[in-house]
Amino acid sequence: MNEKHVYDMIIVGGGPGGYTAALYGARAGLDIIVLEKLSAGGQMALTQQIDNYPGFEEGIDGFSLGEKMQKQAELFGGKSEYAEVVGMDLNADPKMVETDTGELYGKTVVIATGANPRELGIAKENELIGRGVAYCAACDGMFYKGKTAAVVGGGNSAAADALLLSRIARKVIVIHRRDTLRAEKIYHEPLMNAENVEFRWNSTVAELLHKDRLTGVRLKDVVTGEESIVECDGVFISVGRKPATGVLKGQLELDNSGYIAAGESTQTNISGVYAVGDVRTKLLRQVVTAVADGAVAAHMAEEYLAGGAQELPANP
Repeated sequence: MNEKHVYDMIIVGGGPGGYTAALYGARAGLDIIVLEKLSAGGQMALTQQIDNYPGFEEGIDGFSLGEKMQKQAELFGGKSEYAEVVGMDLNADPKMVETDTGELYGKTVVIATGANPRELGIAKENELIGRGVAYCAACDGMFYKGKTAAVVGGGNSAAADALLLSRIARKVIVIHRRDTLRAEKIYHEPLMNAENVEFRWNSTVAELLHKDRLTGVRLKDVVTGEESIVECDGVFISVGRKPATGVLKGQLELDNSGYIAAGESTQTNISGVYAVGDVRTKLLRQVVTAVADGAVAAHMAEEYLAGGAQELPANP
């Protein structure tokens, strides 16, 4: 990394949004580098099977799709660097991104750091990911067709996951620590009327039961302290997500949930800085919407570098 070199665009995060921005920007002749701390694909790389991304009629695993996106961007001149970003100065000219291996400078920056699912924080949770523990019903729900799936949580995400699974699984068990859903009322009636959905109120997951795969969960009643065992083939943990914005250190405007306040233009409150994918305010967080964000961000960066007018960010 040459600290004197100034890139046209630095992309922080090598997920689908980041590598689409790299692809579109590189094809436009921009000098681009993508910074990724783990592997191409980001969170997508952890998904065993993606069936809802257009063009792959038999589906594709997230790791392979991430590698394909990386190779395609690099084919047109985009660069990749495996490094962890530890700080940024987005108001500097040029903008500075500090990694664990040095500093890089860019005229524009695309933030594609994503959002991580909140974990329950109990034993064996990480080890059972992909073997009965999941965090995205839209991604992994089809693996439980005709089976029993549990959903932990009571907010909008959990209710949406439970409703989706009710159309796929034989039985859905909603586990919530309160005695009523926190989700919006629009979810209540269809869930209550679904014949294959049952509720375990005032309950938390005390233990994940397993052999090679998850076999069930041990629940604890938060009122009585009584424990019970629920047999299930899978458990979807839907207790929220954590946008990866820690390295921004208060430089960008965030919405009430901690996501970067950037509308469909992907533009943030700082000129020349764009937010794409799961880290920005949006209605649907999926691979296909992250890809769309990446294309828009590259277009906005082109206009910015050419001295064109910038659209104001939409209110979240």
